[in-house]
Amino acid sequence: MVLLAWTAQAQVVTTQPVFFTETTPVTINFDASQGNAALKDFTGDVYIWTGTVTNLSPNNTSWRNVKSPSFSVADPAALMTRDAANPNLYHITFTPRAFYPVPASETILRLGMIFKNASGSIVGRAANGGDIFVDVTAAGLSARITSPATSAGGNPLFVNLNDQLTITGSASAAATLTFSLNGTQVAQQANATTLTTTVTAAQAGRSVVKFKADNGSAQSTDSLVFVVRPPVVTAALPAGAKDGITYLAGGTSVILNLTAPNKQFAYAIGEFNNWQPDNSSYMKRTPDGNRWWVQIDGLTPGREYAYQYLVDGTLRVADPYSEKILDPNDDQYIPAATYPNLKPYPVGKTTGIVSVLQSNQAPYVWSTTNFQRPSRADLVIYELHLRDFLARHDYQTLRDTLNYIKRLGINAIELMPINEFDGNDNWGYSPDFYFAPDKYYGTKEALKQFIDEAHRRGIAVILDMVLNHSTGQSPMVQLYESGGKPSADNPWFNRDATHPYNVYNDMNHESPFTRYFSKQVMSFWLQEYKIDGYRFDLAGGFSQKITTTSTYPNYDQSRIDIWKDYYQHMVSVDPTLYPILEHFPDNSEGKALSDVGFMLWGNANYNYNEATMGYLPGSNFSYGYYGSTAQGGRGWNQPNLITYMESHDEERLMYKNLTFGNSSGTYTTRDLKTALARQELAAAFFFTVPGPKMVWQFGELGYDKSIFMCSNGTLPTPYPNDQCKLSAKPAVWPYYQDPNRRKLYDVYRSLIALKKKEPVFETPTSYTQSLAGAAKSIHLADATVSVTIIGNFDVTATTIDPAFQTTGKWYNYLSGDSITVSNVNAPISLQPGDYAVYTSRRIQRSTLLATRPGQETANAFHLTAAPNPASGTTTVQYELLTGAPVQLTVRNVLGQSVLTLPVVREAAGAHTRELPLGKLAPGVYIVQLRADSRQQMLRLVVN
Repeated sequence: MVLLAWTAQAQVVTTQPVFFTETTPVTINFDASQGNAALKDFTGDVYIWTGTVTNLSPNNTSWRNVKSPSFSVADPAALMTRDAANPNLYHITFTPRAFYPVPASETILRLGMIFKNASGSIVGRAANGGDIFVDVTAAGLSARITSPATSAGGNPLFVNLNDQLTITGSASAAATLTFSLNGTQVAQQANATTLTTTVTAAQAGRSVVKFKADNGSAQSTDSLVFVVRPPVVTAALPAGAKDGITYLAGGTSVILNLTAPNKQFAYAIGEFNNWQPDNSSYMKRTPDGNRWWVQIDGLTPGREYAYQYLVDGTLRVADPYSEKILDPNDDQYIPAATYPNLKPYPVGKTTGIVSVLQSNQAPYVWSTTNFQRPSRADLVIYELHLRDFLARHDYQTLRDTLNYIKRLGINAIELMPINEFDGNDNWGYSPDFYFAPDKYYGTKEALKQFIDEAHRRGIAVILDMVLNHSTGQSPMVQLYESGGKPSADNPWFNRDATHPYNVYNDMNHESPFTRYFSKQVMSFWLQEYKIDGYRFDLAGGFSQKITTTSTYPNYDQSRIDIWKDYYQHMVSVDPTLYPILEHFPDNSEGKALSDVGFMLWGNANYNYNEATMGYLPGSNFSYGYYGSTAQGGRGWNQPNLITYMESHDEERLMYKNLTFGNSSGTYTTRDLKTALARQELAAAFFFTVPGPKMVWQFGELGYDKSIFMCSNGTLPTPYPNDQCKLSAKPAVWPYYQDPNRRKLYDVYRSLIALKKKEPVFETPTSYTQSLAGAAKSIHLADATVSVTIIGNFDVTATTIDPAFQTTGKWYNYLSGDSITVSNVNAPISLQPGDYAVYTSRRIQRSTLLATRPGQETANAFHLTAAPNPASGTTTVQYELLTGAPVQLTVRNVLGQSVLTLPVVREAAGAHTRELPLGKLAPGVYIVQLRADSRQQMLRLVVN
């Protein structure tokens, strides 16, 4: 029979004419029903988003000279015209040299394009999710096979034995046109511009049709590959084979295993077979029809190989279980210092994201094997985003900064998502590969080294994990996609989200495929990277119950059952992990999940911020205590509420203090010093509340850059405006040099130490709080101590009944002062912002701030530098137990002195000195502090 079915592979884009130059007009025709079909049946305006590939492009898929200024804004010059007869067909006509901002020195070789609605929220792409390209004809003779349409990814056509293919070729000028099949001529015509012939697929395997145009003085050729594939073999997965890659003994063979039910056939293609679908890489199907597998032999041990799966002859996808991927768009922007010797993308061999396998990898040898996780009640988490916390945004730098975090008293770090996500400049909540650390932050070995060092210092590491959704770059989305959304038969994803807060593609956690995959993710990071827990993003979305904004938080037994199943799996892998949910349900569901063993986020941002600004009606933060049984309280049995004043997702307290704060007379919370003092006040009523706590990065220094600030330092209007919420924000390491900000840091540090080291804050025998009015108080007691915290959150003076638990001597923990109480209810006058943390026995701050028992007399200095790495300047911090002359010296790795500060005599206590680094070459240095015949050193990296 004559094969006509290949018209189903109609191209997403065609051009009229077929051959055009950079200086001749061309009409681009876009069929929205083809490719990923995201804009199929769309009724709004459609725009082309397009650029050029030129002689200066690094490869044949890298754009330059993009036409429109902003992806999210409609460009009238890029508006497509809808076809009158076919509403899914769009046209635009232009002359490339005039249309694109191309310098005269560049030659246009190709046009790259995708298509979008006005805002860019809906994007039409090639079937594999990639960009679409059309070639620009150079001067001279050109030949091209125009039918059947070939895949945008360069895939061969897959046909049945003895099928017949009708093939048409065109030339840019009259010439002798010839078709050959596997080297044998099958048709020829002289002085023609088009030629059509029919060939028969008479042999198994790969065949090549070649089309040649010859005008006597020049020749041009094009080719078409088609493949007659063998029957699919059904065979059980070999014993011991894992999902994704299984490395076999010897390092020369691997088993590749892909879950893809209801697909017709699959090949493994890659550098091990020159990206060709040959019989040796044709995958077997398991008896249940769900998995495809193949053993690849002949590998070189230790060598990295890029690979993909070619599914049903048209779709190239990376391995969902791969631990390393290469991205043709993102990797070029990863600095070599962050990821040294990154394997280059196989340009010209394939399209889309590829996976990487490597046998005989040296296993990481963990140096810290006895780490004991802090108790939940003592947990103080530091949430950070690598991109905004450190200029170099890498694990090595974060490892070098652990001194600063440890000194603050933090015992757990929560990293915003670090598994591969779309782009580089990103918060990470757009995940696509769940087993691969994102290379923008460094190598997987550097990540393990960071975790290892954190554990050595007694700090747990928690990962922010996004299993509610994935982006369109996820191979599990691409395998089953229709109209730009997951198709109805997708094993893992809902076609439409079940809840109002979803972004990207919503996972179906009632599907056994999703449950299995999610459990493999949970096991992997606990076992391979020894992480200590997860913060699960959008945990309320783990339900198939359709909800609205108002019904989303309602008690949902099916959601509880899903999370119970996941909890049981996680504790079977690691019984003491921290399982944390970003979930703000009705308290009845929150209590049920807490009783299971989950920890839940407790957002108190609004209430604490109203209090720090001095607005009293909304300043009641009573709900931040897990155990309150008063009316409206939570009444939870366990300390499983992680309360926070700030997180990555809320406006910064200090920004609102300085911008919107209340005032009375000369007292204003918009004054920097006053605003910082208000943060101290809030901290006194935050860390002293029993239960785990979380701090957002630089909150201890009074971070005051709005969450809505754009990367150029401006604020979009009107405020608030989410336009720049995800944009990069500046790190503020110099804030540590400001005495008022340093005082806030020291208050945080002191309160954290008090919380962690005094049992009364973990398991008080009595706890009461009065937090509704201007004058607020907290009372705790156990067998060893009573604690009374009082504070005035008004902007005018007030009095408070302190309600001390006993008469006698009481000690102000933060100031070191004491008072004698003869009447426990005698009113105390408080100026605006005044506060005190009183204890019934003296608790020395210096004793608590020592990192080991007895260290307050046996040691000192606690030498740190921030930032580290640094350029220009860095600030050295240290403590002296007694007054002494202090000498600071910077040495290179050879031990030579390259910078020496003058000797100064300093009193006992905490000190800072600034090191000028402007004259030092980039590299590694040793900072040496000498005082009182003792010395301490630290490693400093200069950028």
